[in-house]
Amino acid sequence: MNIYTCKYLDLAKVELKNYSQILIKISLLAIFDINNIYVYTKHGETMDSNHTAERLANLTFSLLANCQEKEVRLAEIHNLTQAEFRCLRLFGTDESLNNKQIAERMNLSPSRLTRIIDGLVQKAYINREIDPNDRRNMRVTLSRRGKHLVNQLNRAYVDIHHEILEDIDKDQHEPLIVAMEHLLGALEKWLQKPD
Repeated sequence: MNIYTCKYLDLAKVELKNYSQILIKISLLAIFDINNIYVYTKHGETMDSNHTAERLANLTFSLLANCQEKEVRLAEIHNLTQAEFRCLRLFGTDESLNNKQIAERMNLSPSRLTRIIDGLVQKAYINREIDPNDRRNMRVTLSRRGKHLVNQLNRAYVDIHHEILEDIDKDQHEPLIVAMEHLLGALEKWLQKPD
């Protein structure tokens, strides 16, 4: 059995199974074998991979709830519902989408999407027209006012994350981003698995 040990390092890179590099900020002792990750705290307690998975599940649940709250607050500032905010965030400044693409990306029924689009049309943020190639489809584009709002939303979204990063030590920024990229990649890989 191959065991890799990292003792009280600031940053350890460890190759494990088929995963790409795992970055760990350590004020702990970590022991890796082919099937498990054992982490010992300063107090000698052990955390196995099941405990790690449970912590990850709880953290991602809390992160999702806080991200949704962040979206609600940003949407309210601009007199949008959260669904309208999410719909507008799908668009690049010059992008045109059809209603099927939007419904798929937002995981919504066509009737629910119609209500969201109706609200954005009434607020003059988007334009819709019948797709000349498929009359059952609607082409949805940002209006000039919508492009301006999307630019504002994108800047505000980045500004919020800049504020969040201010509460995290600067030397933790890159490991945080790398860890989140790995988590996103693993989640996307998991989502591709057949049901």
